Amino acid sequence: MDDGKACQDVDECAEEGYCSQGCTNTEGGFQCWCVQGYELRPDKRSCKALGPEPVLLFANRIDIRQVLPHRSEYTLLLNNLENAIALDFHHSRELVFWSDVTLDRIMKANLNGSNVEEVVSTGLESPGGLAIDWIHDKLYWTDSGTSRIEVANLDGTHRKVLLWQNMEKPRAIALHPIEGKIYWTDWGNTPRIEYANMDGSNRRVIADTNLFWPNGLTIDYAGHRMYWVDAKHHVIERADLDGRNRKAVISHGLPHPFAITVFEDSLYWTDWHTKSINSANKFTGKNQEIIRNKLHFPMDIHTLHPQRQNHCGSNNGGCSHLCLPRNKTFTCACPTGFKKVDHYNCADGECLDKFLLFARRTDIRRVSFDTEDMSDDVIPLADVRNAVALDWDAKDGYIYWTDVTTDSINRALWNGSKQESPAGLAIDWVTSKLYWTDAGTDRIEVSNADGSMRTVLIWENLDRPRDIVVDPVGGFMYWTDWGANPKIERAGMDASSRIVIISSNLTWPNGLAIDYETKRLYWADAGMKTIEFGNFDGSDRQVLIGSQLPHPFGLTVHEDKLYWTDWQSKSIQSADKLTGLGRQTLAENLENLMDIHMFHRLRETVRNPCSVNNGGCSHLCLLAPAPKASSCACPTGINLQTDGKTCTPGTKQPLFSLHVYVAPPAGKVYWSDSTLKKISRANINGKAQEDIISTGLMTTDGLAVDAVGRKIYWTDTGTNRIEVANLDGSMRKVLVWQNLDSPRAIALYHEMGYLYWTDWGEHAKLERSGMDASDRVVLISNNLGWPNGLAIDMAGSQLLWADAHTERIESADLNGQNRRTLVTPVQHPYGLTLLGPHIYWTDWQSRSIQRADKNTGTNTITVRSNLPGLMDIQAVDRERPLGFNKCGRRNGGCTHLCLPRPNGTSCACPTGILLKGDGRSCDDSPETYLLFSNRVSVRRISLDTNDHTDVHVPVPELHNVISLDYDSVDGKLYYTDVTLDVIRRANLDGSGMETVISQGLKTTDGLAVDWVSRNMYWTDTGRNTIEVARLDGTSRKVLVNNSLDEPRAIAVNVPGHANTSVVYLQADRRLFFKSDVFCRIFWVDAHLDRIESSDLNGKLRQILVSPVSHPFALTQVPPAPPHPQLSLG
Repeated sequence: MDDGKACQDVDECAEEGYCSQGCTNTEGGFQCWCVQGYELRPDKRSCKALGPEPVLLFANRIDIRQVLPHRSEYTLLLNNLENAIALDFHHSRELVFWSDVTLDRIMKANLNGSNVEEVVSTGLESPGGLAIDWIHDKLYWTDSGTSRIEVANLDGTHRKVLLWQNMEKPRAIALHPIEGKIYWTDWGNTPRIEYANMDGSNRRVIADTNLFWPNGLTIDYAGHRMYWVDAKHHVIERADLDGRNRKAVISHGLPHPFAITVFEDSLYWTDWHTKSINSANKFTGKNQEIIRNKLHFPMDIHTLHPQRQNHCGSNNGGCSHLCLPRNKTFTCACPTGFKKVDHYNCADGECLDKFLLFARRTDIRRVSFDTEDMSDDVIPLADVRNAVALDWDAKDGYIYWTDVTTDSINRALWNGSKQESPAGLAIDWVTSKLYWTDAGTDRIEVSNADGSMRTVLIWENLDRPRDIVVDPVGGFMYWTDWGANPKIERAGMDASSRIVIISSNLTWPNGLAIDYETKRLYWADAGMKTIEFGNFDGSDRQVLIGSQLPHPFGLTVHEDKLYWTDWQSKSIQSADKLTGLGRQTLAENLENLMDIHMFHRLRETVRNPCSVNNGGCSHLCLLAPAPKASSCACPTGINLQTDGKTCTPGTKQPLFSLHVYVAPPAGKVYWSDSTLKKISRANINGKAQEDIISTGLMTTDGLAVDAVGRKIYWTDTGTNRIEVANLDGSMRKVLVWQNLDSPRAIALYHEMGYLYWTDWGEHAKLERSGMDASDRVVLISNNLGWPNGLAIDMAGSQLLWADAHTERIESADLNGQNRRTLVTPVQHPYGLTLLGPHIYWTDWQSRSIQRADKNTGTNTITVRSNLPGLMDIQAVDRERPLGFNKCGRRNGGCTHLCLPRPNGTSCACPTGILLKGDGRSCDDSPETYLLFSNRVSVRRISLDTNDHTDVHVPVPELHNVISLDYDSVDGKLYYTDVTLDVIRRANLDGSGMETVISQGLKTTDGLAVDWVSRNMYWTDTGRNTIEVARLDGTSRKVLVNNSLDEPRAIAVNVPGHANTSVVYLQADRRLFFKSDVFCRIFWVDAHLDRIESSDLNGKLRQILVSPVSHPFALTQVPPAPPHPQLSLG
């Protein structure tokens, strides 16, 4: 002491960080101690976690990786991700969870990277924070787009909006399951850090000063503190769990910290600017180190730590749905919208009795009226891109919506299950019919509730029909039209008795609603900014609400209230339906609000004539106003007979769609889709749809079916090829590939053996060849611009074509002579066909189908108008007999393809296979070819033929094939799939697929087969090993496991044999090819953009080719291979 005589005890425990966790001061000394799960190190001051070495798990946007902090060992866990931001893990279940803000998904996988699954895929906008309650098996997340914190089970079920009020931009989230607390940051206009019980109760602000971008947040469970980073203030701070004793730990050298985690005595954080993971002492901020740098874009980061005791127990705490921690106990909670019937149980999870249903373009939501919180809940529906109109049917529990991006109308059960794509909008719940308007085609249509028996009801004098409602009680339908002369119309539900009921003081009449109680029709007008009503005949019109309606859109009525959506105020509102008073805002800050309906189970039961024997109708029974009550109708293309009840198919009709063709006698329609890159077929009634060609297509602009010879021909302007196949897509062959610029239309004349096509490349022309590509000749090459449609008039022995550039439809004889103009001008003709004495064509500019006399071009009429997106057109004539099949007898003596030609037939082989010397037979595969993968498929390129076309190898269940090799002895393909983490093999026809290595793989980037010794070798970038096994996967052995840093490609040099191994490479690493024929190694370098070689010792190095744009893989074709097949990576 100051007197220099007496001694005073020094309290070592008062110095922060003197002991890692617990400290007890004694007279003249101290004692450090550790909490459960830790042990005191030999220094008697710091604590070490029991168990395995700590691992840092971090998101890197395009992948998720692991790093050992004390050794900086760096391994890949998951790759090929879009934009992984937040992550967390479940240690005991060995799961990793992450959010992707590009896909707007929350995903999960095993900690070894296998079994990737979607957990939450709907209703997310920017899920920037994610946390796992590993004790009670719950998933929590923040979404700064929806301004919510939500919770669900680990599989995404029983989803609940936990916190939504006074939220701006919630970002980071951390859980303390033992204490039952949830912590989060919010960097909205008032940045803050808050906490609440994990059931959402007892919410409090614990820090709201000197914050700007509070990004990362973590909890030190042993130290009872929380740490956070602020990217704007460039600081790492800490505080007690209640926000007290706040202190800056590091305030310099932090350009842009993003996420943070803590373990033992260290902090670990990611930094966007330095693209690194860093560490420092959690007490002092000193001893800063770079754990790993030169990362792609480090995001969230976590460390693993032991699991704790489960408060809710093995039976979920007795809760029927969600068991959520609350302080030291728990609360039973219900998914959003479901009411709680007692302390433990929620109402029947299969049934909500009443809810408000509304569309928000990219999702469909509901607001339950069974609970008081009125929070909206996203219905889990797939691929909702632009939902506009809605309706519902309580009888079967279906909701229906239109999607104007996919041009479809879909349905699903109210809970999101059983999603389907029929076509429909307004629901006649009495007879189970769908009615809809289409402003693109200016039509009103109807079908059964499953989309079948579709027919056009009204198509004349429609400008821009918008909303539609049906009244099955009275047999009427009502619709709004906001074209040049806005109006509201009414007609019978069978299109009878059509009248205009409102035609004045309308601008954009949007929503319509029927109130059966008051016998009123309500509508919203976004231009007039009003909600009005009138009687069913339009009389007694009155303005109900005429103020504070910026842009009303959807409208519905239920019981005594009116509900509507408003685009501009981004809200859902309600008011009294009789007075317009008592206005309330039910939900706000909702972008892109569209239609709205009230789902309930109390719709009126109506006796109707269609309920007995379908009203006597063979197909559609439609309700109608009294006294008629009902009438029969037929699906489009089928005619109603004179009895007014029965429908029979028509025999002649033009069919228009994409590039389309109909093949009698089976009556199948064939079409190509250049967006999906497929050729498909179906029955003429739309059933039995199947894809016949789904690989190797780019832009299939022309399609023709040889109904006699049972072949399909097509042009592809993307690949500049003309191909042929059997009608089921088998035995596909490239017919013409040289001197093609942009082949477009195609037509066949089986009896003559001719194939005709147009080419509108730089030098447009019309060509002809045999249907086997023989005797090719240019028929017309002058005065052509964009020769689109092409048709053959067999009866008149003439060729007809449409040219969109010269704006003419012309004809010539079958040799291209006697050319003449039939119709001019035509605006932009595309498809062309013949039926009887007429030609029909589609026109892009006028959006119409036109018809004229095929010989004179006169008597032009418009068959149909207002048809946007018109493409090809083909005539269907069921009465026309098929001609003689030249290949009908024993397939013309051919083993594979028999193709007509002018003077007979010829035999041909599928692409890449040479015809044998007998001129009739083919082998099953080429002699010499290359094999390569493009992740989701394996392809083959034959070196026997000159077209060098890649052919799909039908190996099933490919997810992410990186490396492959071929065993010529057994004829098997070996490949690695890094999504499944397996090595598999299969025959080249896709059969016999089996997994040979299924355990202990992480990222197998290289594979090589030793076909002599019957072994295979592979590299594993995730485990940093090189291994070997027998070809059946047995006798596995690690060859190299040290001094490797992401080994990629591998090749084997078999003494006395030329090597043909497949080798692969990622990013800027190198891959090798060895061959003792030349005693040299060859490799490509994607960073230096070149191909090099050296001798087998790495000497005599030389550059072979430079520059090469990002080379990836390499192989070699020896001049005299000892086995026929070669592989390419």
